[in-house]
Amino acid sequence: MERGKMAEAESLETAAEHERILREIESTDTACIGPTLRSVYDGEEHGRFMEKLETRIRNHDREIEKMCNFHYQGFVDSITELLKVRGEAQKLKNQVTDTNRKLQHEGKELVIAMEELKQCRLQQRNISATVDKLMLCLPVLEMYSKLRDQMKTKRHYPALKTLEHLEHTYLPQVSHYRFCKVMVDNIPKLREEIKDVSMSDLKDFLESIRKHSDKIGETAMKQVPGAQDLVDFSPVYRCLHIYSVLGARETFENYYRKQRRKQARLVLQPPSNMHETLDGYRKYFNQIVGFFVVEDHILHTTQGLVNRAYIDELWEMALSKTIAALRTHSSYCSDPNLVLDLKNLIVLFADTLQVYGFPVNQLFDMLLEIRDQYSETLLKKWAGIFRNILDSDNYSPIPVTSEEMYKKVVGQFPFQDIELEKQPFPKKFPFSEFVPKVYNQIKEFIYACLKFSEDLHLSSTEVDDMIRKSTNLLLTRTLSNSLQNVIKRKNIGLTELVQIIINTTHLEKSCKYLEEFITNITNVLPETVHTTKLYGTTTFKDARHAAEEEIYTNLNQKIDQFLQLADYDWMTGDLGNKASDYLVDLIAFLRSTFAVFTHLPGKVAQTACMSACKHLATSLMQLLLEAEVRQLTLGALQQFNLDVRECEQFARSGPVPGFQEDTLQLAFIDLRQLLDLFIQWDWSTYLADYGQPNCKYLRVNPVTALTLLEKMKDTSRKNNMFAQFRKNERDKQKLIDTVAKQLRGLISSHHS
Repeated sequence: MERGKMAEAESLETAAEHERILREIESTDTACIGPTLRSVYDGEEHGRFMEKLETRIRNHDREIEKMCNFHYQGFVDSITELLKVRGEAQKLKNQVTDTNRKLQHEGKELVIAMEELKQCRLQQRNISATVDKLMLCLPVLEMYSKLRDQMKTKRHYPALKTLEHLEHTYLPQVSHYRFCKVMVDNIPKLREEIKDVSMSDLKDFLESIRKHSDKIGETAMKQVPGAQDLVDFSPVYRCLHIYSVLGARETFENYYRKQRRKQARLVLQPPSNMHETLDGYRKYFNQIVGFFVVEDHILHTTQGLVNRAYIDELWEMALSKTIAALRTHSSYCSDPNLVLDLKNLIVLFADTLQVYGFPVNQLFDMLLEIRDQYSETLLKKWAGIFRNILDSDNYSPIPVTSEEMYKKVVGQFPFQDIELEKQPFPKKFPFSEFVPKVYNQIKEFIYACLKFSEDLHLSSTEVDDMIRKSTNLLLTRTLSNSLQNVIKRKNIGLTELVQIIINTTHLEKSCKYLEEFITNITNVLPETVHTTKLYGTTTFKDARHAAEEEIYTNLNQKIDQFLQLADYDWMTGDLGNKASDYLVDLIAFLRSTFAVFTHLPGKVAQTACMSACKHLATSLMQLLLEAEVRQLTLGALQQFNLDVRECEQFARSGPVPGFQEDTLQLAFIDLRQLLDLFIQWDWSTYLADYGQPNCKYLRVNPVTALTLLEKMKDTSRKNNMFAQFRKNERDKQKLIDTVAKQLRGLISSHHS
């Protein structure tokens, strides 16, 4: 029973499924019916499904048939109407065919025209497209042409700008064209070409300014501003801009600085003969100034091509090399005028560079060194001037015959003498020509020293100190040497020596006027602290002392010349009655000489006279005691005594005023006492009083007495004075021997 119910349930379920499948077949697109049919075959009831399908088909056929039967009359009517339309359609077809034929015939030309229009429109579009492309290409070509023109005319910086526009603006718009690719490939080469050409221009610029540094510097040293206008700096600016744009500014800066350093070393190398002429120094300075004028302009116009540190480094090198060169070359210079011109040139050089902001203190410090060199050259020059003045002087007082001549001399040399002014013309100044000449040359020397100190930015005190120190050197070294050379000349005469003493006395007095002269030109009072004093007076004192010594020496030489004429007969037996001729001449010479000494300071004349008398007395004593005179007679001694008396008479006559009583005679006291002892044969007194402070023969040395006594041995027989004692000759010889023995005893006791 249950089995029957189950079969019945399954049958109902299958029937429902088959109904669903049929509905899907009826309503589903035929493309999707496959899966539906497959579900039928997947089951086992496809036979039953086929039955239901046949049944459903038959049902549909019956419905179709019912429907056709229902609409049949309408279908017939429609067919009838359609057949009527068929006839009309054939007519219409014939009309359309006819119309088409006519249209085809009539439209053939239009088609041809339309074809031509089509081609024309195509060409027009092609032309328009071509024009558009050309409009894109033409600016590129124009820019490229402009680029080549700019490079050809060496406008490199604009060319670089054009190249930038071409590369970044124009070429990207037409990059697919082949010619553009060629241009793009060529751009790096063009850049290198621009770099190379601009660098070539820079090298030409560097060579040009190297050659023209002299002219630039000359202009700068003449007027200071505007010297840089002589230079076209555009190659530098262009090259700097080009390298900056190309990202190689540092390379350019390094190259420029390296090349300029090389040029600086060349400029700073002085020519070997620079010291020979001022033009040599001027050209050297012009080149240096020109170099730094250019660098200063570059510093202020290029924003970093050179910097202050680089300029300072170059200037330090320039300073050291310039100063070293000037020290070396100025040391060769012996012309003070050239040294002075060099100083002025250095000042101009320093002032010019100072205007451009370069520190120049070291140059002014070096000028102080050159000042010493200048002073040395001045001293050498004035040594020649003084030598010429002294050599050409006549060493005679200056004669004047009129008031005009008198005032002229007084205008040249500060001299006042009321007594001389009162004297009528003609009259003479006490000094010779070299006094005013030397005085004026000292003033000229001071002026020359002052010239060097100008423009050195020194204080008045520094200038005053410099002048005084240099003037002291002139007096104590140069003039002193000149005077000493004149005084020591072999052919110098007593008259010249006397005049030199007088001249130096007046020059010494003039030193205070030289002090005033320096004060007037420097406006620094001598009382100012640390002011150098003129100590040139020592020069004239030293010269005067040397002249005095030379006078003493000269007098002694003259005395020696007269003594060489002495011709004593030491063995004569005759008693003379007058002084020897040579001695009379000698005394006459001394009298005339001392007469010339009237203008000398008193002590000089007195010292000269005393020196002459002492030298004469000493020489006569030496003449009497010289070893060659082995024997002498009392007669010869008497003649010698007459000569000494002539000398004593000269001393008593007062040849030079100022001596007290017999002071001058004391020069001959040794001779007088010795001769009195022998002529008076007063040995008993001598031997008895020897050693006492008030003895008669205090000045007779026993050695001298013994020497002379030994010369008189064995001459008594020839002596007329002892003629009456010939019988007692042995006694006389015995007496001489006794006296000699006693003298030896005195000498021995004196030495012990």
